[in-house]
Amino acid sequence: MFALPDLAYDHAALEPVISKATMHLHHDKHHKRYVDVTNQILEEKGQKPASLEDLVRETAGKAESRKLFNNAAQSWNHAFFWACMSPTKQTPDGDLAKAIDRDFGGLDKLKEEFVKAGVAHFGSGWVWLAAEGDTLKIVDTHDGEDLLPNKGQTPLIVCDLWEHAYYLDHKNDREAFLKAWFDALAHWGFAADQYAAARGEGEVWAYPKPA
Repeated sequence: MFALPDLAYDHAALEPVISKATMHLHHDKHHKRYVDVTNQILEEKGQKPASLEDLVRETAGKAESRKLFNNAAQSWNHAFFWACMSPTKQTPDGDLAKAIDRDFGGLDKLKEEFVKAGVAHFGSGWVWLAAEGDTLKIVDTHDGEDLLPNKGQTPLIVCDLWEHAYYLDHKNDREAFLKAWFDALAHWGFAADQYAAARGEGEVWAYPKPA
């Protein structure tokens, strides 16, 4: 059975961009529900996957496993999202900063493209900064879809575009949320570790193994 991972920071630590109330609703209710339903379906099917990553990859694109995929992928996406945020403002450095300069022309240009992609995304989903080998790119995915089934793509950071992620704090202004999130909460140290792993240096982030 998979567990709901604890947050690495207090529910109020991301204020004012994301409020304590939103974090309690988003982590303790929404995320927990995805994990609970995933476990329920697995129990009914008698399945015991070795990892959540394996489960997401195995069920991706299969109509008969759509409900299981949606809940498993959303369980993974949310845990990754929490890891992508830091209460302490950060800026990229080292190899990641050099790659941002090379592929986007600097952090401000990356922010512009990241926000643009998130605002243009229709409906619910996610906007990612990903690495394909050394190269950085921005990708958006719909609903529960993520980058795990995409061979050669490693997610570095992600922002949640579902309305429950920002509506209590920013109403329908997704653009304001994305800009504030990028400036204040993006965990560039985590992104740097993911970027190193994408190039064969260390391991990518993984959801806690099932008990």
